[in-house]
Amino acid sequence: MDIKPLNAIVYNQEKVNINDVIAPPYDVITSAYQDELYKKSPYNIVRLILTKGENRYEDAKEFFDKWQKEQVLVHTDKPCIFYLIQKYTTANGRQIERKGFIARNKIEKFETKKILPHEYTMGGPKEDRLKLTSACEANFSQIFLVYSDSDKVIENKILPKYLSQKPFIDAKDDNGVQNIVYLIDDEEDIKVFEKTLKDKTALIADGHHRYETAMAYSEISNNPEAQYVMSYFTNAEDENLIIFPTHRIITKFIEPYVLLEAVKKYFDIEEFTFNSLNKQKVKEQFLQAIEKSNEKTISMGLYLKNVNKFYLLKLKDGMLDLVDAPDVLKKLDLTVLHDLIITKELGYSKEEQMAQKGIKYIKQEFEAFDMIDTGKAEASFIMAYPKMKDIVEISSQGYRMPQKSTYFYPKLLSGIVINPLK
Repeated sequence: MDIKPLNAIVYNQEKVNINDVIAPPYDVITSAYQDELYKKSPYNIVRLILTKGENRYEDAKEFFDKWQKEQVLVHTDKPCIFYLIQKYTTANGRQIERKGFIARNKIEKFETKKILPHEYTMGGPKEDRLKLTSACEANFSQIFLVYSDSDKVIENKILPKYLSQKPFIDAKDDNGVQNIVYLIDDEEDIKVFEKTLKDKTALIADGHHRYETAMAYSEISNNPEAQYVMSYFTNAEDENLIIFPTHRIITKFIEPYVLLEAVKKYFDIEEFTFNSLNKQKVKEQFLQAIEKSNEKTISMGLYLKNVNKFYLLKLKDGMLDLVDAPDVLKKLDLTVLHDLIITKELGYSKEEQMAQKGIKYIKQEFEAFDMIDTGKAEASFIMAYPKMKDIVEISSQGYRMPQKSTYFYPKLLSGIVINPLK
């Protein structure tokens, strides 16, 4: 993989408070949160990545140009790489420090197998991002790439030099994740990054739409800079790389016991009965049981409206023969769920599943339970944590996982650095 430092544009922290101008990726910003970000600062990056109004792309370009003239956005003195450490605490109290770096990489077609996708994309978001990229001629957000280096060269050889220095950025996002950024512009250090990644293959963890947008833009732009895209790289060998599942929520009406009878055709079921006093404790036991069971056989959870039970579903022997998918995909709980239950038993078409009609894909575990408790959904299928080795194996064989399969947390902030494409 060919990577280079960024000819970076960054916020001038003498003119703005970095905490007031950063934002999560555009696709997780709700309308209400967009309003909050607008109020935080007249220079919040949301005005570039998700502008309000009818002339969104033209307005974003106007803001972008204006902020550079005002020296709110400035170029770094030298090409550089940004080392990013994200610190947070999990729900069970584990302290996490996910490490990675932001650079730019040469855009590769998927046929080269140098960069591997693992999920399907939709046309609407790609068209939107292409219009924004074309108008502003810049990358405002990173692609999230995962590579594998068991020697951890960058972590062991480069990072220790900078940890004692004052960070370029030390910001906490609205989810409480601390983002510590070190600016690396030493040419010899940059060569280590380039050499380490030279023979690596990368998996797109997040940002499939943005990567395919970059591919499309590289084909219509005459600028050599457009042949590269800004990405965040993290090492798959880092134990702090955690992948969260995306849960499936059924919102179209179905009688709970009708669904349960359909599920029983394929799954053995273990019940976790609760009452108002012990519900939280039983829920924790239920979630632990899903993970433990999934280590041995394909397993998932089910929570139904108006039923005071959680159900642990364990796939029966021989049921994989009924799944219409390549063998490498059959090891995924989502493949089994979509094929046997959502498609065959509930009758959802592929188009309905892609468009999320009568079904929703929810990242937050608590929300998957709350939608049942508040009567907004009929059933929640609680998925186990995905395994990186399965994702890599599927991608390397040229297949993709079901839509919205994985959730790499925490999200990468927009506003740390901008990559100009001209």
